[in-house]
Amino acid sequence: MSIPFRKHGIPDVGELVVAQVKKVFDYGAYADLLEYENLEAFIPWSEISTRYVKDIRDVIKENHVVVGKVIRVERRTGKIQIDISIKRVLEGEKRTKILRWKRIQRAQKIIEMATKNSNRSLEDAYKYVWTILEREADPLSVLEEAVLKGPQLLVQRGIPEDWSNAIFSEAQRHISIKTVKIRALAELVCYKSDGIERIKKILSDISSMDYGSNTKVLVYTIGAPRYRIEIEAVDYKIAEDIYNRISRYLEEQSKALEIDRFKLVHEEIEKG
Repeated sequence: MSIPFRKHGIPDVGELVVAQVKKVFDYGAYADLLEYENLEAFIPWSEISTRYVKDIRDVIKENHVVVGKVIRVERRTGKIQIDISIKRVLEGEKRTKILRWKRIQRAQKIIEMATKNSNRSLEDAYKYVWTILEREADPLSVLEEAVLKGPQLLVQRGIPEDWSNAIFSEAQRHISIKTVKIRALAELVCYKSDGIERIKKILSDISSMDYGSNTKVLVYTIGAPRYRIEIEAVDYKIAEDIYNRISRYLEEQSKALEIDRFKLVHEEIEKG
């Protein structure tokens, strides 16, 4: 698995990580943390599955790539012990993490090819390019935006011009701009006599807001008190920004209109 740029340091407790299983025993499994430099984690037998498992190998096998939640980080002299749980990761969290991981891999591959084709070194690519892009929630979205707007966008982010031109040329060959869709589930309950009208106002406002060009937001009921919100945009970052804007608005208006219970759950991301 080609992973030219890995994180330094260690993950935090509660963080979701991508790991590749390397050894399976009756009492648990050991896995490499694919996003981190030279780090492995232990998956205890009790954290493999929510259901009873007679043989751990029925659930997890060597070379499997899994998503785990960090449940323990212990620093010992000369060694770091990291435990992760598979069973504590929700299905939606797993899908989202894997999608983000694949998008990071794709961004790294584009930079790796641009580096090779311009006779540069991966060490310089890490120093001048990846240290800037890794600050983004979705580095690939920056490359997608650059395909739309040109290499100057990368220069504005702090990437040297010669690197920006090389990456832009490579990105043009490998990125076809489509859309990203985020689905969320909203739950709204109001026991006031005009509760339905209050909820309708919030949902109507969300539907009619101006979210900018090349974006679309749909709101529809899937059975009160649950409502589906679909956000479509040209890249993940824009869609995620819209989701966060809707989340803040929902919270503010639910308090202002005295909604008794409200919740918004980020369900899944889909690449169109």
